Amino acid sequence: MGRRSVAVLDIRSSEIAVVVGERGVNNTIVFKASKTEPYDGYADGAFFDADRLSEAVLRAVSSVEKTCDEHLREIVVGIPGEFCAVIPREQFAGFPKKRRIGKRETDALFESGREELAGYRLVRATSMIYVTADNRRVVDPTGLVSTSLHGILAYFYCTDYFARTVEDIFSKLRIKVSYLPADYAMASYLIPSETRDECALFLDSGFLSTTLCVLLGNGVLAQETYWVGKGQIAPRLMEEFSLPYDAALALLSRANLYMKSNAGTTEFMHRGVSYEIDLDRLVDVVKEGLDGICEAVGGFLEDCSGKELDFKPLYVTGEGIPEIRGALEHVSRRINRVCELLVPDLPYYNKPEMSSRIALIDMACEDRLGSGVGFKF
Repeated sequence: MGRRSVAVLDIRSSEIAVVVGERGVNNTIVFKASKTEPYDGYADGAFFDADRLSEAVLRAVSSVEKTCDEHLREIVVGIPGEFCAVIPREQFAGFPKKRRIGKRETDALFESGREELAGYRLVRATSMIYVTADNRRVVDPTGLVSTSLHGILAYFYCTDYFARTVEDIFSKLRIKVSYLPADYAMASYLIPSETRDECALFLDSGFLSTTLCVLLGNGVLAQETYWVGKGQIAPRLMEEFSLPYDAALALLSRANLYMKSNAGTTEFMHRGVSYEIDLDRLVDVVKEGLDGICEAVGGFLEDCSGKELDFKPLYVTGEGIPEIRGALEHVSRRINRVCELLVPDLPYYNKPEMSSRIALIDMACEDRLGSGVGFKF
Protein backbone atom coordinates (compact mmCIF):
# COMPACT_ATOMS: atom_id res chain seq x y z
CA MET A 1 0.00 0.00 0.00
CA GLY A 2 1.44 3.36 -1.04
CA ARG A 3 2.57 5.95 1.47
CA ARG A 4 -0.41 8.18 0.63
CA SER A 5 -2.97 5.37 0.81
CA VAL A 6 -5.05 4.42 3.84
CA ALA A 7 -7.16 1.36 4.56
CA VAL A 8 -10.35 1.65 6.61
CA LEU A 9 -12.88 -0.78 8.03
CA ASP A 10 -16.40 0.63 8.03
CA ILE A 11 -18.68 -1.34 10.38
CA ARG A 12 -22.36 -0.70 9.76
CA SER A 13 -25.24 -2.50 11.47
CA SER A 14 -25.84 -4.92 8.57
CA GLU A 15 -22.59 -4.99 6.60
CA ILE A 16 -18.90 -4.19 6.80
CA ALA A 17 -16.67 -2.67 4.15
CA VAL A 18 -12.89 -2.63 3.81
CA VAL A 19 -11.77 0.24 1.59
CA VAL A 20 -8.34 1.41 0.44
CA GLY A 21 -8.10 4.94 -0.90
CA GLU A 22 -6.06 8.11 -0.99
CA ARG A 23 -6.42 11.83 -1.47
CA GLY A 24 -6.70 12.91 -5.10
CA VAL A 25 -6.54 16.33 -6.73
CA ASN A 26 -8.86 19.05 -5.41
CA ASN A 27 -9.42 17.02 -2.22
CA THR A 28 -11.21 14.22 -4.05
CA ILE A 29 -10.98 10.61 -2.88
CA VAL A 30 -9.42 7.99 -5.14
CA PHE A 31 -10.45 4.40 -4.40
CA LYS A 32 -7.91 1.66 -5.02
CA ALA A 33 -9.94 -1.27 -3.69
CA SER A 34 -13.20 -1.91 -1.86
CA LYS A 35 -15.09 -4.96 -0.65
CA THR A 36 -18.41 -5.12 1.21
CA GLU A 37 -19.62 -8.17 3.14
CA PRO A 38 -22.91 -8.79 4.99
CA TYR A 39 -22.94 -9.96 8.63
CA ASP A 40 -25.43 -10.23 11.51
CA GLY A 41 -25.05 -6.75 13.06
CA TYR A 42 -25.14 -5.69 16.71
CA ALA A 43 -27.38 -4.51 19.55
CA ASP A 44 -27.04 -3.59 23.23
CA GLY A 45 -23.28 -3.00 22.95
CA ALA A 46 -22.40 -6.40 21.46
CA PHE A 47 -22.20 -8.13 18.09
CA PHE A 48 -24.82 -10.80 17.50
CA ASP A 49 -22.14 -13.20 16.22
CA ALA A 50 -18.49 -12.15 16.57
CA ASP A 51 -17.37 -15.18 14.56
CA ARG A 52 -19.52 -14.16 11.60
CA LEU A 53 -18.11 -10.64 11.89
CA SER A 54 -14.57 -12.04 11.84
CA GLU A 55 -15.32 -14.16 8.79
CA ALA A 56 -16.79 -11.17 6.93
CA VAL A 57 -13.77 -8.99 7.74
CA LEU A 58 -11.30 -11.69 6.73
CA ARG A 59 -13.06 -12.17 3.39
CA ALA A 60 -13.10 -8.43 2.73
CA VAL A 61 -9.43 -7.97 3.68
CA SER A 62 -8.39 -10.92 1.48
CA SER A 63 -10.30 -9.49 -1.48
CA VAL A 64 -8.81 -6.01 -1.05
CA GLU A 65 -5.26 -7.40 -0.70
CA LYS A 66 -5.68 -9.38 -3.91
CA THR A 67 -6.89 -6.27 -5.73
CA CYS A 68 -4.00 -4.16 -4.40
CA ASP A 69 -1.55 -7.07 -4.78
CA GLU A 70 -0.01 -6.36 -1.38
CA HIS A 71 -0.47 -7.02 2.34
CA LEU A 72 -2.24 -4.39 4.45
CA ARG A 73 0.00 -3.29 7.30
CA GLU A 74 -2.35 -0.81 9.00
CA ILE A 75 -6.09 -0.26 9.07
CA VAL A 76 -8.28 2.48 10.55
CA VAL A 77 -11.47 1.13 12.10
CA GLY A 78 -14.58 3.29 12.33
CA ILE A 79 -16.28 3.03 15.72
CA PRO A 80 -20.08 2.83 15.29
CA GLY A 81 -22.18 4.95 17.63
CA GLU A 82 -23.27 1.79 19.50
CA PHE A 83 -19.69 1.33 20.75
CA CYS A 84 -18.68 4.99 21.12
CA ALA A 85 -19.10 7.38 24.05
CA VAL A 86 -18.51 11.13 23.79
CA ILE A 87 -17.77 13.09 26.96
CA PRO A 88 -17.64 16.92 26.81
CA ARG A 89 -15.25 18.59 29.27
CA GLU A 90 -14.19 22.16 30.02
CA GLN A 91 -10.46 22.60 30.60
CA PHE A 92 -8.54 25.69 31.69
CA ALA A 93 -4.86 26.59 31.49
CA GLY A 94 -3.38 29.77 32.99
CA PHE A 95 0.01 31.19 32.00
CA PRO A 96 2.34 33.33 34.17
CA LYS A 97 2.46 35.95 31.43
CA LYS A 98 1.11 36.55 27.95
CA ARG A 99 1.98 33.71 25.61
CA ARG A 100 1.46 33.05 21.93
CA ILE A 101 -0.71 29.96 21.75
CA GLY A 102 0.48 27.07 19.63
CA LYS A 103 0.29 23.31 19.39
CA ARG A 104 2.14 22.82 22.68
CA GLU A 105 -0.49 24.78 24.61
CA THR A 106 -3.49 23.12 22.95
CA ASP A 107 -2.00 19.64 23.31
CA ALA A 108 -1.38 20.30 27.02
CA LEU A 109 -5.01 21.40 27.39
CA PHE A 110 -6.23 18.16 25.79
CA GLU A 111 -3.89 16.08 27.98
CA SER A 112 -5.11 17.82 31.13
CA GLY A 113 -8.64 16.56 30.47
CA ARG A 114 -7.59 12.98 29.94
CA GLU A 115 -9.58 10.69 32.24
CA GLU A 116 -10.16 6.96 32.37
CA LEU A 117 -13.69 5.68 31.78
CA ALA A 118 -14.49 2.21 33.09
CA GLY A 119 -15.02 -0.26 30.25
CA TYR A 120 -13.78 2.18 27.59
CA ARG A 121 -10.60 3.29 25.82
CA LEU A 122 -9.86 6.93 25.05
CA VAL A 123 -9.10 7.24 21.32
CA ARG A 124 -9.40 10.92 20.39
CA ALA A 125 -10.21 14.40 21.64
CA THR A 126 -11.35 17.43 19.65
CA SER A 127 -12.23 21.02 20.41
CA MET A 128 -15.64 22.62 20.26
CA ILE A 129 -14.66 26.15 21.21
CA TYR A 130 -11.76 28.01 22.82
CA VAL A 131 -11.97 31.17 24.92
CA THR A 132 -8.97 33.42 25.59
CA ALA A 133 -8.40 35.70 28.60
CA ASP A 134 -10.08 38.65 26.85
CA ASN A 135 -13.19 36.54 26.12
CA ARG A 136 -12.50 35.92 22.45
CA ARG A 137 -14.39 32.77 21.39
CA VAL A 138 -12.57 31.04 18.56
CA VAL A 139 -12.50 27.62 16.90
CA ASP A 140 -8.71 27.72 16.52
CA PRO A 141 -6.60 29.78 18.97
CA THR A 142 -3.28 29.17 17.18
CA GLY A 143 -1.28 32.39 16.93
CA LEU A 144 -3.35 34.34 19.48
CA VAL A 145 -1.65 35.93 22.50
CA SER A 146 -3.28 35.39 25.89
CA THR A 147 -2.60 34.80 29.58
CA SER A 148 -5.02 31.85 29.66
CA LEU A 149 -6.80 29.35 27.47
CA HIS A 150 -10.21 27.87 28.21
CA GLY A 151 -11.36 24.97 26.03
CA ILE A 152 -14.67 23.17 25.65
CA LEU A 153 -13.45 19.78 24.45
CA ALA A 154 -14.98 16.48 23.34
CA TYR A 155 -13.35 13.19 24.37
CA PHE A 156 -14.18 10.09 22.30
CA TYR A 157 -14.05 6.61 23.84
CA CYS A 158 -14.64 3.17 22.34
CA THR A 159 -15.75 0.21 24.42
CA ASP A 160 -13.12 -2.30 25.54
CA TYR A 161 -15.37 -5.01 24.11
CA PHE A 162 -15.32 -3.43 20.65
CA ALA A 163 -11.55 -2.87 20.69
CA ARG A 164 -10.83 -6.42 21.88
CA THR A 165 -13.13 -7.91 19.25
CA VAL A 166 -11.53 -5.92 16.43
CA GLU A 167 -7.98 -6.48 17.62
CA ASP A 168 -8.55 -10.24 17.94
CA ILE A 169 -9.50 -10.29 14.27
CA PHE A 170 -6.54 -8.28 13.01
CA SER A 171 -3.95 -9.88 15.27
CA LYS A 172 -4.32 -13.01 13.15
CA LEU A 173 -3.48 -10.96 10.08
CA ARG A 174 -0.63 -8.99 11.67
CA ILE A 175 -2.35 -5.70 10.83
CA LYS A 176 -1.97 -2.69 13.12
CA VAL A 177 -5.27 -1.10 14.20
CA SER A 178 -6.21 2.49 14.99
CA TYR A 179 -9.65 4.01 15.53
CA LEU A 180 -11.89 6.86 14.38
CA PRO A 181 -15.37 7.74 15.71
CA ALA A 182 -17.48 6.99 12.64
CA ASP A 183 -20.32 9.46 13.25
CA TYR A 184 -17.94 12.29 14.07
CA ALA A 185 -16.04 11.55 10.84
CA MET A 186 -19.27 11.61 8.83
CA ALA A 187 -20.56 14.82 10.37
CA SER A 188 -17.21 16.57 9.89
CA TYR A 189 -17.02 15.49 6.25
CA LEU A 190 -20.61 16.23 5.26
CA ILE A 191 -21.44 19.39 7.23
CA PRO A 192 -19.45 22.58 6.51
CA SER A 193 -17.39 23.93 9.40
CA GLU A 194 -19.23 27.27 9.40
CA THR A 195 -22.49 25.39 10.00
CA ARG A 196 -21.00 23.30 12.82
CA ASP A 197 -19.58 26.42 14.48
CA GLU A 198 -23.15 27.50 15.32
CA CYS A 199 -24.35 24.04 16.44
CA ALA A 200 -25.78 21.44 14.07
CA LEU A 201 -27.96 18.35 14.39
CA PHE A 202 -26.85 15.17 12.62
CA LEU A 203 -28.61 11.82 12.20
CA ASP A 204 -26.87 8.69 10.92
CA SER A 205 -29.74 6.44 9.86
CA GLY A 206 -28.56 2.84 9.70
CA PHE A 207 -30.19 -0.50 8.98
CA LEU A 208 -30.60 -1.57 12.61
CA SER A 209 -29.38 1.46 14.58
CA THR A 210 -29.64 5.22 14.44
CA THR A 211 -27.15 7.67 15.95
CA LEU A 212 -27.97 11.29 16.74
CA CYS A 213 -25.37 14.01 17.41
CA VAL A 214 -25.27 17.64 18.42
CA LEU A 215 -22.20 19.16 16.79
CA LEU A 216 -20.32 22.24 17.90
CA GLY A 217 -17.16 23.45 16.20
CA ASN A 218 -14.82 20.52 15.61
CA GLY A 219 -16.43 18.41 18.33
CA VAL A 220 -19.57 16.61 19.45
CA LEU A 221 -21.54 18.08 22.33
CA ALA A 222 -23.93 15.13 22.70
CA GLN A 223 -24.38 11.74 21.05
CA GLU A 224 -26.86 8.89 21.50
CA THR A 225 -27.53 5.66 19.60
CA TYR A 226 -30.92 3.95 19.39
CA TRP A 227 -31.82 0.46 18.16
CA VAL A 228 -34.25 1.70 15.52
CA GLY A 229 -33.85 1.55 11.77
CA LYS A 230 -35.12 0.24 8.48
CA GLY A 231 -34.42 -3.33 9.56
CA GLN A 232 -37.04 -3.09 12.34
CA ILE A 233 -39.78 -2.05 9.91
CA ALA A 234 -39.51 -5.24 7.86
CA PRO A 235 -40.88 -7.51 10.66
CA ARG A 236 -44.01 -5.35 10.72
CA LEU A 237 -44.48 -6.05 7.00
CA MET A 238 -43.84 -9.75 7.60
CA GLU A 239 -46.67 -9.90 10.09
CA GLU A 240 -49.07 -7.72 8.13
CA PHE A 241 -48.68 -9.46 4.76
CA SER A 242 -47.41 -12.93 5.78
CA LEU A 243 -44.04 -12.45 4.07
CA PRO A 244 -40.63 -14.00 4.67
CA TYR A 245 -38.05 -11.49 5.92
CA ASP A 246 -36.18 -11.07 2.61
CA ALA A 247 -39.47 -10.44 0.80
CA ALA A 248 -40.45 -7.87 3.44
CA LEU A 249 -37.18 -6.02 2.88
CA ALA A 250 -37.71 -6.06 -0.88
CA LEU A 251 -41.24 -4.72 -0.42
CA LEU A 252 -39.98 -1.99 1.90
CA SER A 253 -37.53 -0.81 -0.77
CA ARG A 254 -40.49 -0.34 -3.12
CA ALA A 255 -42.73 1.50 -0.64
CA ASN A 256 -43.76 5.00 -1.67
CA LEU A 257 -45.09 7.22 1.12
CA TYR A 258 -46.09 9.87 -1.41
CA MET A 259 -48.84 7.54 -2.65
CA LYS A 260 -52.39 8.88 -2.45
CA SER A 261 -54.96 7.07 -0.31
CA ASN A 262 -57.38 4.54 -1.82
CA ALA A 263 -54.63 3.29 -4.10
CA GLY A 264 -56.06 -0.23 -4.07
CA THR A 265 -53.98 -3.42 -4.19
CA THR A 266 -51.01 -4.59 -6.23
CA GLU A 267 -49.33 -7.88 -7.00
CA PHE A 268 -45.86 -8.16 -5.48
CA MET A 269 -43.59 -10.87 -6.88
CA HIS A 270 -40.56 -12.13 -4.96
CA ARG A 271 -38.52 -15.16 -5.94
CA GLY A 272 -41.33 -16.56 -8.00
CA VAL A 273 -43.98 -16.16 -5.29
CA SER A 274 -46.88 -13.74 -5.73
CA TYR A 275 -48.31 -11.67 -2.85
CA GLU A 276 -51.30 -9.33 -2.91
CA ILE A 277 -50.46 -6.07 -1.15
CA ASP A 278 -52.93 -3.44 0.03
CA LEU A 279 -51.06 -0.23 -0.82
CA ASP A 280 -52.81 1.93 1.78
CA ARG A 281 -51.96 -0.57 4.48
CA LEU A 282 -48.37 -0.77 3.22
CA VAL A 283 -47.95 2.99 3.64
CA ASP A 284 -49.55 2.92 7.10
CA VAL A 285 -47.31 0.08 8.34
CA VAL A 286 -44.15 1.76 7.08
CA LYS A 287 -45.15 5.03 8.74
CA GLU A 288 -45.83 3.19 11.98
CA GLY A 289 -42.31 1.74 11.79
CA LEU A 290 -40.81 5.14 11.07
CA ASP A 291 -42.55 6.54 14.12
CA GLY A 292 -40.07 4.62 16.28
CA ILE A 293 -37.29 6.68 14.71
CA CYS A 294 -39.33 9.85 15.17
CA GLU A 295 -39.81 9.08 18.87
CA ALA A 296 -36.07 8.57 19.30
CA VAL A 297 -35.31 11.87 17.56
CA GLY A 298 -38.00 13.69 19.56
CA GLY A 299 -36.72 12.33 22.87
CA PHE A 300 -33.15 13.26 21.97
CA LEU A 301 -34.16 16.81 21.07
CA GLU A 302 -36.04 17.17 24.37
CA ASP A 303 -32.92 16.06 26.28
CA CYS A 304 -30.78 18.51 24.29
CA SER A 305 -33.25 21.37 24.29
CA GLY A 306 -31.83 24.87 24.07
CA LYS A 307 -32.17 28.02 22.01
CA GLU A 308 -29.02 27.09 20.07
CA LEU A 309 -30.95 24.22 18.47
CA ASP A 310 -34.20 26.08 17.81
CA PHE A 311 -35.13 25.98 14.12
CA LYS A 312 -31.96 24.10 13.25
CA PRO A 313 -32.41 21.55 10.44
CA LEU A 314 -31.73 17.88 11.05
CA TYR A 315 -29.03 16.68 8.65
CA VAL A 316 -29.60 13.03 7.68
CA THR A 317 -27.50 10.40 5.94
CA GLY A 318 -27.04 6.62 5.99
CA GLU A 319 -28.71 3.61 4.40
CA GLY A 320 -31.88 3.65 6.53
CA ILE A 321 -34.46 6.42 6.17
CA PRO A 322 -33.14 7.87 2.88
CA GLU A 323 -33.78 4.61 1.01
CA ILE A 324 -37.54 4.77 1.69
CA ARG A 325 -39.35 7.16 -0.64
CA GLY A 326 -41.10 9.85 1.34
CA ALA A 327 -39.64 8.76 4.68
CA LEU A 328 -37.58 11.91 5.21
CA GLU A 329 -40.64 14.07 4.68
CA HIS A 330 -42.67 11.94 7.10
CA VAL A 331 -40.01 12.28 9.79
CA SER A 332 -39.80 16.02 9.16
CA ARG A 333 -43.55 16.42 9.71
CA ARG A 334 -43.53 14.26 12.84
CA ILE A 335 -40.66 16.06 14.58
CA ASN A 336 -41.70 19.48 13.22
CA ARG A 337 -38.24 20.23 11.91
CA VAL A 338 -36.69 20.55 8.46
CA CYS A 339 -34.75 17.41 7.48
CA GLU A 340 -32.00 17.73 4.89
CA LEU A 341 -30.39 14.76 3.16
CA LEU A 342 -26.60 14.75 3.03
CA VAL A 343 -24.55 12.72 0.54
CA PRO A 344 -20.86 12.76 -0.39
CA ASP A 345 -19.97 15.33 -3.04
CA LEU A 346 -18.29 12.75 -5.25
CA PRO A 347 -19.41 11.50 -8.68
CA TYR A 348 -20.69 7.90 -8.62
CA TYR A 349 -20.46 7.83 -4.80
CA ASN A 350 -23.04 10.51 -4.01
CA LYS A 351 -25.35 8.13 -2.17
CA PRO A 352 -26.19 8.26 1.56
CA GLU A 353 -25.05 4.66 2.13
CA MET A 354 -21.55 5.68 1.00
CA SER A 355 -21.20 8.49 3.56
CA SER A 356 -19.48 6.53 6.33
CA ARG A 357 -16.76 4.84 4.26
CA ILE A 358 -15.89 7.99 2.33
CA ALA A 359 -15.82 10.08 5.52
CA LEU A 360 -13.52 7.56 7.22
CA ILE A 361 -11.15 7.58 4.24
CA ASP A 362 -11.17 11.39 4.26
CA MET A 363 -10.38 11.73 7.98
CA ALA A 364 -7.79 8.93 7.88
CA CYS A 365 -6.05 10.75 5.02
CA GLU A 366 -6.06 13.97 7.05
CA ASP A 367 -4.47 12.14 9.97
CA ARG A 368 -1.90 10.52 7.68
CA LEU A 369 -0.92 13.93 6.33
CA GLY A 370 -0.68 15.31 9.87
CA SER A 371 -3.38 17.90 9.31
CA GLY A 372 -6.22 16.07 11.06
CA VAL A 373 -8.27 17.87 13.70
CA GLY A 374 -7.96 16.75 17.30
CA PHE A 375 -5.61 15.06 19.70
CA LYS A 376 -4.95 11.34 19.13
CA PHE A 377 -4.19 9.24 22.21
